[in-house]
Amino acid sequence: MEIRHSQLPVTSTRPFQLRALTMLMLMLLTAYVAVLLKPVQKIAEQQTQINLETMFPKQFGHWREDDSLIYPLVNPVRQSLINKLYSQTLSRAYIDDEGRRIMLSIAYGNDQSDMMQVHKPEVCYSAQGFQILKNVAGIFNTGFGTVPVKRMLAIQGARVEPVTYWITIGDTMTINSRQWKLAQLKYGLTGKVPDGMVFRVSSLGDEAVAYPAQEDFIKALLKALSPENRKRLIGSTFYNSNEAYE
Repeated sequence: MEIRHSQLPVTSTRPFQLRALTMLMLMLLTAYVAVLLKPVQKIAEQQTQINLETMFPKQFGHWREDDSLIYPLVNPVRQSLINKLYSQTLSRAYIDDEGRRIMLSIAYGNDQSDMMQVHKPEVCYSAQGFQILKNVAGIFNTGFGTVPVKRMLAIQGARVEPVTYWITIGDTMTINSRQWKLAQLKYGLTGKVPDGMVFRVSSLGDEAVAYPAQEDFIKALLKALSPENRKRLIGSTFYNSNEAYE
C-alpha cells in the first residue's frame, strides 16, 4: 500500500509583512501629526494678564469683605501642588447687609495642558476629609448669560457646606471631564494651550438658604466686574453683553 505523506500548505509571509509595515507607517504618521499639533502657544500670553487680587473687588453692591470668618476656607488643592498647578489663587470671605456670608475661592492656571489640569472642587474637598453628599449639574442665569454650574454639598463633622462652582478653559465653561477634554482639543488643534480658572463660592448651613444667597452674590459680583473680566470669568461661549441684568 502506498502511503502518501500529507503536505502542509505553504503560507506566504507577504500579508503579514504588509500589515506590519502598514502599522509602522501609521505609528510614524501619528507621532508626526502629534508633534505638528502639539500646543506650543499659551493664549494667556496673548491676553491682558490676569491679577486675581485686583480683578475681584473687595466691596461691591451690598457685599463687602469679611475678616471675621471663623471657619477656614478649603484650599483649591493641597498646598504642595498649588505652585505646580496654578499661577494664582485667591480666597476671600464676604458678608452682606443682611449678615449672609459667602466664601469665594478662585484658582487660575495659565497652562491647561495634559499635565497641568486644574482640580475639580469635589476632588479637593474629598482630599481634605469632606464627604460629598450631592454633586449635580445645574443652569444659572447670571444676568449676562445662562451658564452651566455644579452644585455640591460637602460635609465634615458639623460643617455643612453647599458649594456652587464652574471651570473656565480658555473661553469655554466646563463642569465635567468630557467638556474639559473637548475644550482642550479645540485649542490643541490650533497649536494653542488654554488657560483655566476654577470659580467657587460656598457658604455654611442649609442648602435651601445657601444657594439663593450664592446666586445673589455671583450676580452682584459679575455686575461689578469690567466687561473684559466678566467675559474671562464666564467664557465668551456663554457671555451675552446685551442681556439685561436681573
